[in-house]
Amino acid sequence: MNIILFDDSSRGQLLPLTFTRPVAAIRIGMLTILEKWQYYFPNATLSVATEAYLQEKYPQVQATQNIWINASVLPNADFVSAIQSLTFSEAIVDGDTTLVSFSEGMNSALSTKPCSFEYDYLDALPQIFSWNDKESRKDFTLLTAGKKSITTSTTTTIIGDPSQLFLEEGAQIQASIINVSTGPVYLAKDAEIMEGSMIRGPFYLGEHSQTKMGTKIYGATTIGPHSKVGGELNNVVVFGYTNKAHDGFLGNAVIGEWCNIGADSNNSNLKNNYAEVKLWNYQTNNFKRTGLQFCGLIMGDHAKCGINTMFNTGTVVGVGSNVFGSGFPRNFIADFSWGGAQGMEVFAMNKMFEVASKVYERRGIEFNDTEKNILNTIFEQTKEYRKSYE
Repeated sequence: MNIILFDDSSRGQLLPLTFTRPVAAIRIGMLTILEKWQYYFPNATLSVATEAYLQEKYPQVQATQNIWINASVLPNADFVSAIQSLTFSEAIVDGDTTLVSFSEGMNSALSTKPCSFEYDYLDALPQIFSWNDKESRKDFTLLTAGKKSITTSTTTTIIGDPSQLFLEEGAQIQASIINVSTGPVYLAKDAEIMEGSMIRGPFYLGEHSQTKMGTKIYGATTIGPHSKVGGELNNVVVFGYTNKAHDGFLGNAVIGEWCNIGADSNNSNLKNNYAEVKLWNYQTNNFKRTGLQFCGLIMGDHAKCGINTMFNTGTVVGVGSNVFGSGFPRNFIADFSWGGAQGMEVFAMNKMFEVASKVYERRGIEFNDTEKNILNTIFEQTKEYRKSYE
């Protein structure tokens, strides 16, 4: 079986996170969307259909018969059953939205069937943290099926059913409190919870990631691979390869890859007047109502902030930005910006590449031409947001 997860118009609602990845590579719950589908179809070949400038990094694999799945539709058992019942040249649609089709090409002539199942459709940034609780619980079931956890250290206090705590090979916890009565906790290979950490599930700690000593995590939090977190986190999704290793608060936030949060940096996730939070929307070039009272920070890939940075409620930081200085910066910081509340300028690409090369080198990864081409394309696509700097 050949499955292709395709981006639709919802991609624009998920910027800046989808500037650097297809929708299928978004981490929500313990797994990325593509990883979820791989668990449901373990013998299938999976790839993505996305923007042309991303396809070199995320190559598409086509066959004469392909299952085309809308990447914004999160998998569930009913959807999987509907896919398995499709015959060639059929599609399932919901209004104007194609959920899945079975055909050679994505736009081939098809007979359509109406949707007969419930599903979650990812088309807003706050959904990533808002749905992280229920997606984490579903993913825990996928991840642990037929597997056995390694033994936990006797120095660790577990509150609740011990079967809701799972450690892969090499994972370790020392002298910490893990509360699984509020949701499952999963540690991937070689992940480490350091001494004095207090963790409430649902919680996922990716491969080779760490919580630093004394970390406080209030649940519905996901830390992707090769990351370090410390301080206080509540309902946060970190995609991976990112550090927030020191004290400071993050709440109701989504942080991309290759980001760094300086020591004692904080985001507000509740306005002083308790009003609904608005969030920058790249498609409308304006702030859009979220319907939420709690909404913190959205940070695109390769963004950094210096020590003691203060982010207002509902702040969006674009790809490759570097934020520092006293005071509260704007609620929308354009991609490839350099500065803070005192003013912004363009973060020149050659300087940005120098930083990225050093960060990749620390992880033993090459910052190659493919990555540079992606970032150069994003730089051109986002020029309008930096006009006031020039």
